[in-house]
Amino acid sequence: MTRYVVRLPGDAGETEWREAARALDRGLVPPAQVDWLDGSAGQDDLLAAPDPGLPAPVSPPRRVPRALMSLVSEVLMHADFGRFALSYRLLWRTRDEAGLAQIASDPDVARAEAMARSVRRDMHKMKAFVRFRETRDGDGAQRFIAWFEPDHHIVAATAPFFSRRFANMDWSILTPRLCAHWQRGELVFSPGVAKTDAPAQDRLEDVWRVYYSSIFNPARLKVKAMTAEMPKKYWRNLPEATLIDGLVRSARGRTGEMIAAPRLQPRCAQGNGPEMPMRPNSPDPDANAPPEPTLAAIARDLQSCRRCPLYRNATQAVPGEGPADARLMLVGEQPGDQEDLAGRPFVGPAGRVLDAALEEAGIDRSAVYATNTVKHFKHELRGKRRLHKRPNASEIDHCRWWLDLELKLVRPRLVVALGASAARGVLGRTVAVNASRGLPIESPDTPPVLVTVHPSYLLRIRDRDDAERERRRFVEDLQRAGAWVAKAA
Repeated sequence: MTRYVVRLPGDAGETEWREAARALDRGLVPPAQVDWLDGSAGQDDLLAAPDPGLPAPVSPPRRVPRALMSLVSEVLMHADFGRFALSYRLLWRTRDEAGLAQIASDPDVARAEAMARSVRRDMHKMKAFVRFRETRDGDGAQRFIAWFEPDHHIVAATAPFFSRRFANMDWSILTPRLCAHWQRGELVFSPGVAKTDAPAQDRLEDVWRVYYSSIFNPARLKVKAMTAEMPKKYWRNLPEATLIDGLVRSARGRTGEMIAAPRLQPRCAQGNGPEMPMRPNSPDPDANAPPEPTLAAIARDLQSCRRCPLYRNATQAVPGEGPADARLMLVGEQPGDQEDLAGRPFVGPAGRVLDAALEEAGIDRSAVYATNTVKHFKHELRGKRRLHKRPNASEIDHCRWWLDLELKLVRPRLVVALGASAARGVLGRTVAVNASRGLPIESPDTPPVLVTVHPSYLLRIRDRDDAERERRRFVEDLQRAGAWVAKAA
């Protein structure tokens, strides 16, 4: 029985593995006859027979299930050198088990899925925790450099995210494994370096620390959850990490001060401004429009709106926010608890999910106009908690003329409707999200409308794999929106 030896460098990726695996598979060499050795470490088997090289093909090329290769692509970025043998074993087994990738209880598949999850988590952490520092090249040109320490070989796969997100600036991400550089619109890679090659600090980090401390909410502090999402090993490379211990220590006292402070009363209940009488929805927004057709006038006059009973239990109406000439408009269902108190859209948990998805999709949140179909927070009290309650069709239709005014003033190239309620508010009819998802809906009365899920839906998914899959679909929808807007421009 001939044994075959495949020597690959420790940082080898899918390309090198594919070349060897394709030859072995076409040579009908079972995994038990292959030794995968780390060529960069000088690993060898002193008792092995002379290396016969890769076998000659004795079978034609074959199609491999896409699900299996998708899994293997992520496994091959793992730091464990055993990734090569495992991936070839999975490839070989698909000769007799075409649906192998779907058998979650299979030991090889379970191990591969665990490795893939670890890789995806590492990629997510890189996107979340890379912090650029401003430097100057020898010719005085501005350049941004970041230091990151990945667990796996993810730099090449993750770098395109940064080239899309920061396409207008030159930057480098330095790591011990591989370095990524974006300069004049070209992405290139170089060997890994030591941390001493990265800049220590820049002048903007104090500004970032002030911002971080200002958005820290002591009442919602959960240390275990925080360290699970932001493990301490990343802290040494984050400028805001120097504040965390102090913020945690002071959280209990600050929470007590907040509880002792006078309770914020609903502004509408205090009688701010003249009341707008309740009346049926007007088919003509201009008939009820504020005398000054501006977004600022809408934001002001919203506080006096009494078109439906929702104002009675809300703190305030929450107007839209963003540039008056935004090319992309995001429309949600209604403000949540935190939005109701802050008077701004998408600042709660769902808003943070949306911010992360926009960033991953390469869309600048500050260039987007964000609003809601219904402007007041509809909820029910359970003890001291205010729980979201879905607005009904009548409430959506009553509030629609505010949204029509926003659409008329902003005139976006594309509207992204986040959920079924938002789609009804924009289009004026009931829309099935899954059936309409993916391609913009053309309408004579509105700009094109792309329907997707509301980010709060992602927060309700309990299974982590399902949640990650749906999150990816959501990001893909936003990427389609960004591409549509860019094409329309």
